Amino acid sequence: GRLLAWIPVSSSSSRSILAQVRERVDRFFNSLLAAATNPANMVLVGNRWDVGIDYFRPQRESEIGGVTFDANDSENYFMPEFGYNRMIRDDMSVGVSVYGMGGMATDYKKLNTVLLLPPPGGGVATLGSGNAGIDLSQLFIAPTLSLKLNENHSVGISAKLAYQRFEMFGIQNMCGFPGASIDANKCTNKGHDSSFGYGFGLGWTGKVSPTLTLGATYQSKTYMDEFDDYKGLFAEQGDFDIPANWGVGLAWQATPKLLVAFDYQRIEYDGVKSLSNKANEGGPLGADNGAGFGWEDINVYKLGVAYQYDKNLVLRAGYIYNDEPYKGDQTFFNMLAPGVITDHVTLGATWTLAGGGELSLAYMHAFENTVKGKGATAGIDNTMYQDSFGVSYGAKF
Repeated sequence: GRLLAWIPVSSSSSRSILAQVRERVDRFFNSLLAAATNPANMVLVGNRWDVGIDYFRPQRESEIGGVTFDANDSENYFMPEFGYNRMIRDDMSVGVSVYGMGGMATDYKKLNTVLLLPPPGGGVATLGSGNAGIDLSQLFIAPTLSLKLNENHSVGISAKLAYQRFEMFGIQNMCGFPGASIDANKCTNKGHDSSFGYGFGLGWTGKVSPTLTLGATYQSKTYMDEFDDYKGLFAEQGDFDIPANWGVGLAWQATPKLLVAFDYQRIEYDGVKSLSNKANEGGPLGADNGAGFGWEDINVYKLGVAYQYDKNLVLRAGYIYNDEPYKGDQTFFNMLAPGVITDHVTLGATWTLAGGGELSLAYMHAFENTVKGKGATAGIDNTMYQDSFGVSYGAKF
């Protein structure tokens, strides 16, 4: 297992699918971790801290010409999260949230990898040697200022300070092919490289009736330093910014015990060339028009319910659907990052303990989905399903 803020980019993120459905409902039950999605909520929770960890297990594979290749040589991920908030006035708070917001990883084991020829090729590498895959993790630190405009409306702004680390391995032959990369020596097998960046987030929450609360958020693109050790791989000489997203949502208090929440989110992958450039873009790897993952902007729809079973127990459930980020003609490059998940379900609960603290558990299952290759990538299919389990503890002070 690995301890990092890891999230596949198949939707707003699959770990954030777990967190966001929990947060979408929890924000109305005083969870600080909700500031990861809407900074306006910080002022609503008062003096409080939360800490949590999620266990995430993605299962991914690719099929080439009817032969299935497993990409799960690395498959267990642990993702910490933290939030702290303090009221500095009756109508203003400052706080910080630490959480993961994106990432991807695959690890095709040597002699069982799509990058090696099956028999009768006898293990001759088509793209490289040894294990093949990628490892990308991203972490956000979000200092937040939140303000109550009046009794029913609040706004918030967060600075988004980001760190990411990346490694590509096992595609030596592809990078070394004449004209394939602007710098074949900075394309693969360079170990982990890191970059830092910044962006901002805005949020609004408004109680428009005794039973209806609305919200809106905007997260700017996070402008990251280039991965210098991989400037011959990613478009724009190693650039790998984190895409912008925005969303709107509502929460309806259907009964005194039942809350129903719905979100719409738009993730703008098209604004990051290393993600959105097509595999047949035309330029060498690392160029402005170099090959990318061919990802397109996606829509994400989230439905959550929370039921106050008794004064000490809240039960939750959620469903999320998002578009597939890429089409069947982009499956070759996406063997390394098969972001194919579209449907997720979540279950969760929070217990208020004798001392006043709150213990929360959450489970997410992302159903198996396959993007089948077509055109030039016909016969290359990408498949994934995921499971995640999270636990967090929070307390007021």
